[in-house]
Amino acid sequence: MATSRDKEKKAASAAIKDSPSSKSSKMHRRSRSGCFTCRLRRKKCDEGKSKCRACRHLGLDCEYKRPQWWSNNETRRKQKEFIKTVIKRTKTTEKTVAAQSTYGTRESSSSGSQDDYDINFDPAFVTTPGLYDAYGTSAFLPHGDPYGPGYPWEVDVKTECQTFVNDELTRRDSSISTFSTFMPPPPPHTMLPSYTGDDWVQQDFYEHRQDSWATEDGIDFDFFEFPHLARHPEPQFATMIQLEDCDRPLFDHLLDSVLPLLFPVLEANQVGTVRQDVVLPALENNKAYLHSCLLAAATHLKDTRTAFGMTVEDDTMRHKLAFVSIVVEALNGDTHHSEMLDALLGMISLQGCVGSASDLEKELIPWHQHFQTAADIVQKLNLPAVLEELPLTGGHPPFNMTLTAWIDILGSTMQGKAPRFSNTYRNMFFANATTGLEKLMGCNDLVMYLLSEVACLDSLKVEGRLDDIGISSHIISLAKTLDQIEPTEPPQIPFSKQGKLRPQQLTKNITAVFRKATRVYLCSLVPEYDRHQPATVNLISQMADLLQYIPSGPNGFDRCLVWPMLICGVNSIPASPFRRMLSERCDMLGEAADHGSFGRMVRLLHEVWRRNDDMVISAGVCEATPVTARSPGESVSTPTGPVVNAVIATAAAANPNSSTTLPRSQNVHWRDVMQQNGWDFLLI
Repeated sequence: MATSRDKEKKAASAAIKDSPSSKSSKMHRRSRSGCFTCRLRRKKCDEGKSKCRACRHLGLDCEYKRPQWWSNNETRRKQKEFIKTVIKRTKTTEKTVAAQSTYGTRESSSSGSQDDYDINFDPAFVTTPGLYDAYGTSAFLPHGDPYGPGYPWEVDVKTECQTFVNDELTRRDSSISTFSTFMPPPPPHTMLPSYTGDDWVQQDFYEHRQDSWATEDGIDFDFFEFPHLARHPEPQFATMIQLEDCDRPLFDHLLDSVLPLLFPVLEANQVGTVRQDVVLPALENNKAYLHSCLLAAATHLKDTRTAFGMTVEDDTMRHKLAFVSIVVEALNGDTHHSEMLDALLGMISLQGCVGSASDLEKELIPWHQHFQTAADIVQKLNLPAVLEELPLTGGHPPFNMTLTAWIDILGSTMQGKAPRFSNTYRNMFFANATTGLEKLMGCNDLVMYLLSEVACLDSLKVEGRLDDIGISSHIISLAKTLDQIEPTEPPQIPFSKQGKLRPQQLTKNITAVFRKATRVYLCSLVPEYDRHQPATVNLISQMADLLQYIPSGPNGFDRCLVWPMLICGVNSIPASPFRRMLSERCDMLGEAADHGSFGRMVRLLHEVWRRNDDMVISAGVCEATPVTARSPGESVSTPTGPVVNAVIATAAAANPNSSTTLPRSQNVHWRDVMQQNGWDFLLI
């Protein structure tokens, strides 16, 4: 039975609980407890150091001090929507859930450092949505302070509208919109409004989602020298980009859908670099570069069928002609060299990201003419000499020279010509110096330098300037050099046990793919070369194995391997496991497999295979295995192992005195196929 003292305590407690001051104090304490990420998620926070358990599992920054994205409802809503999108995407299929569960079990039973990796590769893991999203919202939110001085970009887009009556200007209106990578802090002592939103999606397995990005070492965010950034030494500045009303949707599409396709390896090594350091600064005062970007956006809109009608067609032609007129005017006046180099290289690289493989209309100006002009400007700016002096000066590779080298080396193989700056690459090889290619496109610089030498040998063979003995001698020498830079350790999956991407391991794997393709390319120059030779068959089979260590799918890196896939594809036999592997990876890419350089590469492989596999196909014993479900034209047939054996047995029975080998047709070179079809591709 309660005493009078107990009743008094309960009454006092109730009075205190109901008092306004008590409520205010309780609300104040609640508002200060937990990290801001847990507050946004309305989830209890264990306030762990340096990260709470929830943020550690989510791979998010754990902020106990008020972050910038907390400034207003809009930025908080975007942060919340991003997390909800990841959850929904991860729960899309049973396969995804199974793969996640399997990986979570393997992770919980393992021990050691968080950067350890499992040598048993699981292809389902790297294609699981949500575990790896190279271009998700978080790609532009670096770890640490995402709105700190490391990413100071805000873009002011100015739109002007003019009204004419009888060709007389009667009214002019303008407006400015800002695209920002950071938000200013709110005024001091400002009360934060309460945030209300939709209920959260169930997060059973989301708690175990791992961070998509990680690095083995600290990232050098000043690796490249960007000339347009050098003109703005202050830590924060805004760039003014003037747009017409009709171009605003194109600019939005550029930021949302096109830029994520550009330089994915660079983005993996230095998150936010493509957007903040490469594209947006160059747009500030460079109309030609702006037109090349908007042209790419219009092309992508048209070919992905997200826009219809003559409007997009008109936009495409309008920006194409505007780009040409500005560049021609600058070249005639011999002015604005740096800006024109930005624009020309931007035009080449952006057009490699967009365009449908089923719509191969001839370009107004082919890529190699753009590049010839760009290379002339590179020579005027003395960038090759600057690059060769880096071992002595200790500076950073000029970004435009790195991009030029990438296009120059791989582009030369498209035409059977020596690279324009092959002497520079040779000098860099002997100096064991970097051009920045590994950071930009994933392949180690030394391998790319040797690829330049193979391209030079190819050029000598095409021009008939070397006899068979001379060619064979050079092939042996280059093969030995390739052996010397062959790593001793085998490839490994580029993810830690926590699902974090390991960029350095990724570049090692990409380098291995390029090294193997370079060896195949070198073998193809052997006099009386035959793709059915056991050595070549084995090399391309090994390539199929290597591809398992490259993340696949829409957010993977298949589009960084267009050139290696081309070289191994055109030299593969019908029964090669490489073809089956390529078919599977095309299926995982989905519609993206039909666009850009990757789609054009697949289209070319179809045509080469159709011509070179006629004898096997005509035997009528092939199993149809189209490279992709949306393959252009006729399906390409690939015989399986038993079918190949049947063909061999048939040939042996028809002519017992001959060697029982697979019937072979006269090989048509892939460059001849391109020329006969009027295709002027840059497949890099």
